[in-house]
This record gives sequence, structure tokens and C-alpha cells, in this order.
Amino acid sequence: LGKKASEVGTLRDRYDVGLSKLLECADNVATMQDELSALQPVLVTKTKEVEDLLVTLEKDQAQAAVMKEKCEAEEKVATAKAAEAAEMKASCEADLAEALPALEAATNALKSLTKADITEVKAMKNPPGGVRLVMEGVCIMLEVKPDRVDAPDKKGKVNDYWKPAQKLLADGNFMNNLLNYDKDHIPAKVIQAIRPYVQNPEFDPKVIEKVSKAANGLCKWVRAMEVYDRVAKEVEPKREQLAVAEAALKEMMDALNEKKAALKEVEDRLAELQAQFKQANDEKESLAIQVDTCEKKLVRAEKLISGLGGERARWKESVERLSKDLTNVTGDVLISSAVVAYLGVFTGDFRDDAIKMWVQELQKRGIPCSDVVTLSNVLGDPVKIREWQIAGLPRDTVSTDNAIVMNQSRRWPLLIDPQGQANKWIRNMEKDSGLHVLKM
Repeated sequence: LGKKASEVGTLRDRYDVGLSKLLECADNVATMQDELSALQPVLVTKTKEVEDLLVTLEKDQAQAAVMKEKCEAEEKVATAKAAEAAEMKASCEADLAEALPALEAATNALKSLTKADITEVKAMKNPPGGVRLVMEGVCIMLEVKPDRVDAPDKKGKVNDYWKPAQKLLADGNFMNNLLNYDKDHIPAKVIQAIRPYVQNPEFDPKVIEKVSKAANGLCKWVRAMEVYDRVAKEVEPKREQLAVAEAALKEMMDALNEKKAALKEVEDRLAELQAQFKQANDEKESLAIQVDTCEKKLVRAEKLISGLGGERARWKESVERLSKDLTNVTGDVLISSAVVAYLGVFTGDFRDDAIKMWVQELQKRGIPCSDVVTLSNVLGDPVKIREWQIAGLPRDTVSTDNAIVMNQSRRWPLLIDPQGQANKWIRNMEKDSGLHVLKM
């Protein structure tokens, strides 16, 4: 009973699940159709958006390429200008390098002078020619006017710088005036007046040093001022050209930086557009995949429904029939068991009459059973019955029922077989099992 109930219940459940899947598939088709209808317009819109972004992106890329080319060309020109300016600056510094060491040496010599050194020179009543020559040069540089005195031959007047020089040396700010001298704006008449002194062999620090330490420092200072002025005048045109070049370079670099900033804005916008394009394109691809997947599922579902649509009614009937059989399985198995146990030796007609009587009795007692009970329906297996018939079992109902009785019996059956049909059938059935036939 349990085996039959399980068999009928399993079979019913299979049909029921198959029927549910068909109904679910039909519902899914409707859902997928709605989903596909919703996705297709979105895909069209997203495709248009991607195409528009691509056009904008290509336009901006072309604009950025032109701007980048211009910036690179101008940067190349600016680099060349910067190199020229650097070369001019190096030339100016090289020229100044001639004057700066002398200037530094003169400054150090002045700083090394003490008050006693200055006092020593100032106290000289009859200074040596070298000291007098140096002080004349200092007075000329400081634009101190000489005194006019009688010439040694008493013929006319000559310039005498010694007394003005003594007054100059007595000035407490004398050294500061020398150290802070405006060497960048020496008057031309001063340079013209001092140049003969500088060219004089006696106006040499090595010569003057033998006469006076203080005069030696002052001699170095005068010569340094003359050298600096000469070099500065040579360098000044270069400085002016350098200033013009640097101003032009600054203007060019400012314009270049503005263009670079504009190029960066374009490139930033380009990067943003590329990110937007990638995101939109990814979304479009994702939508396309969803639409394609949905269409394929829809095609498969429609094929499934179309192929199994005719089975729906039959499966529904099978579920109903099997549900009814499951309800009647107790009575059906009871009657079938009685047939196996008691009616094996009787004819087919007797069996049919007995089964009908037992059905009526069960129904009177409220035991559920089918209106028509047959061994093949209750205990038979269609596949196994087909195998029996292939092996030689007669196809009539009685022979089939007899085979079922033999198959379901727990004891060795006794076969009444005047025509030898059962003998032949058993030999064929068990041939592959190594059946041994004995004659007693």
C-alpha cells in the first residue's frame, strides 16, 4: 500500500510541478514582454545619448589637438627666447666679473684702513709725490675743487689739491662716503678727468704701497671705480637689451600660461566627457545585453509553451486522475492483494465477477476504491509488461494478470501451463540470468 501510494503521489506531483512550470512560464512570458517593452525605448535613448556624446567628444578632441599644437609651438619659441635671455645675462655677468674683484679688493682695502692711517696722511706737511697723486685722484672722484696756487716757475696758476684733500681727510664721514660712493652714476667729466691718473705708471697700488699704506687703499679704490664705470658702460647696453628681452619673455610666458590654462580646461572637460561617454556606453552595453537576454528567454519560453501547450490539458487531466487514484489507493490495493492471494487459479470471468463484488462491498463500508479495479492498473508497470510481451508473454488480459500475480507473489507459484506458453516466457525472460532447466 505504501509503495503504491508513494508511486501514485510521486507521479501526480510530477505532473503537478510540470503544470505549475507551464503556468509560471506563461506568466514569465508576459512579464518579460513588459520588461522588453520597457527596456527597448531606454536602449534607443541611451544609444542616441552615446552617439551625441561621441560627436561632442570628437569635436573637443580636435579642438584640444589644435590648441596643444599651438601651445607647443609657442613654448618652443619661448624656450628659445629664454635661452637667448640667459645667454645675455651670462654675458653681462661675465663682463661684470672683471670689475667686481677689483671693487671687492678696493672695498676690503678701505675697510682695513684705520683712523691712524688717515691721520698719518692728513698730518703730512710735505707729502710724497705718490700720496699727493692719489689724493688728487680721490678729490677728482669726489668732485672736490682744487685751490689755485702759483706755479713753481711763477708763471701762472696751477691746481693744488693738497689742502682740499686735508680737509677731506678731516671729515668724519670720509670713509663712509667712499664705501657708499654711487659707482653706477659717475659723471662723465669725472671719468674723463681721472683716466689720465689711472694710466699714469706712478698711480699703481704696488708703487704707492711703498710710500703709504693708507694711500695704497685709496689708490685701489680710485682705480676700482674707474674700472667699474668702464665695464658698467659696456655692460649697460647689454643690460638694457636683457631687460627688454626679459620683459618680452615675461609677456610671452604670460600669454603662453594663459593658453596652457585654457588648454587644461579643455583637456579637463575632455576627460570629463570621456568619463561620461564611458559610463553612458557601459550603460548602453548593459541595456543591450539585458534586451538580448530577455529576447532569448522570451523565444525559449514561447518555444516551450508552444511545444508543451498541447500537454497542458492532458497533464491537468492526469493530475486530477492521479489525485483520485491516490484517494482510492487503499481500496484498490486491498482488492488487488486479494486477487493475488486467492484468485490465481480461477478463470478471467470468475475474477471479474469477484472483483465487482468486492468493489461493491468496499463502497458499502465506506472504503474508497475505484469503480473498476484491474491488476494491470494497480500493480502493473507498463514498461515491464511490455518487456514481458516481447519475451513471449501472450497479450491477453488473463495472461498479463497471471504474470503480475507471479511477479507480486512472495511464494513460489505453481503454473498450470498446458500449452507451454509460461514455460517459453520464463526461459526467454531468464535466459541472460543463467537459468538452469531440469526435468524430473
